[in-house]
Amino acid sequence: MLENVLKVVTKILDAIGGAALTFMMLLTVTDVIMRAAGHPLVGTFEVVALSLALVIGFTIPKVSFDRGHIRVDLVIEVVSKRTRDVMNTLTRLVCLALFIIISVNLFSVAGELRASGEVSPTIQLPAYPFAYGVAVCCCIECFVFVLDIVKIWAGEYE
Repeated sequence: MLENVLKVVTKILDAIGGAALTFMMLLTVTDVIMRAAGHPLVGTFEVVALSLALVIGFTIPKVSFDRGHIRVDLVIEVVSKRTRDVMNTLTRLVCLALFIIISVNLFSVAGELRASGEVSPTIQLPAYPFAYGVAVCCCIECFVFVLDIVKIWAGEYE
């Protein structure tokens, strides 16, 4: 059940991240062309920077869910299955703790950005929705790690 929900949610988030990446590319190309014509787009740097937060934050859960990260199995391959399960569990627990800390801090920063009314300098775009979005994605990443741990000890991870 959790796996099916995470599969759908991570796929949606990944699509949003992909759309943000496409938007960044189109905006950058348009700005370069307009700059050459003597009419640069105002606020391109700000929008691209905020979109980059979406690209990174929204795609991490899907990559983790699919186990698409680069990893070196040199040590893992030569140990017993039980030792491998313990090592995989420990790494997931460390990552889980890290993403809990990141998520809590991002929610805190987003709250501060919202309370202060901070916006981007040129086009006055508020930053807090982006921080909230990435914080939510970090929470979802935590569920991916919990699912991995469950799968490890159920013998379904590999």
